[in-house]
Amino acid sequence: LYGCECYLVNDYNEDGSKKTLEEIKKDRYYHCILIVKNKVGLKNLYKLVSASNLDYFHKEPRMPKSLIAELREGLIIGSACSEGELFNAFVLNKSYEECRRIGEFYDYFEIQPDGNNSYMIEKNKDGYENINSFEDIHKINRAIISLGDELGKKTVATGDVHFLNEGDAKFRAILQAGQGYTDADNQPPLYLKTTTEMLHDMAYLGED
Repeated sequence: LYGCECYLVNDYNEDGSKKTLEEIKKDRYYHCILIVKNKVGLKNLYKLVSASNLDYFHKEPRMPKSLIAELREGLIIGSACSEGELFNAFVLNKSYEECRRIGEFYDYFEIQPDGNNSYMIEKNKDGYENINSFEDIHKINRAIISLGDELGKKTVATGDVHFLNEGDAKFRAILQAGQGYTDADNQPPLYLKTTTEMLHDMAYLGED
């Protein structure tokens, strides 16, 4: 199993026109998960990583959505965390038809524990005005599961693991402080949780 988290950019406007290279480089990006399932997928992932660094790099390597679609053979595409395109569509109260259209692109959906998404409540950032409690996040997660059921796609509870043990958060805090993050000491619990811990975090969804 091999894969990566990438920055996906929508490279077509709503009217169907193609964005310029400069627009693609500076446009908003979303997190996206690419998992390799065979040698064809590995080769396509290498092509995507190369293009994102050589052709579309702007502060970070970016992957146009159309290029991922073109090279998706052998890859499994996940909707990623709260910074993913699908989760954001629900956060921004986009129409169900639009959320469904976005969801059709992905092979599986992701939802994550409350601790991962607490920043949306604490920061009250622009774009998160509709998120005032964990119940608001739970509603989105339930909607994602429902959409996945409708489209015949699995929804997976993932941990967005950034470090192995809970105490390792301090090392990530040091790295982020060096990058200029003012809230580096306020680390979410992005450690590798046990199955029991994950089931506890998702208990509000019911036993099934």
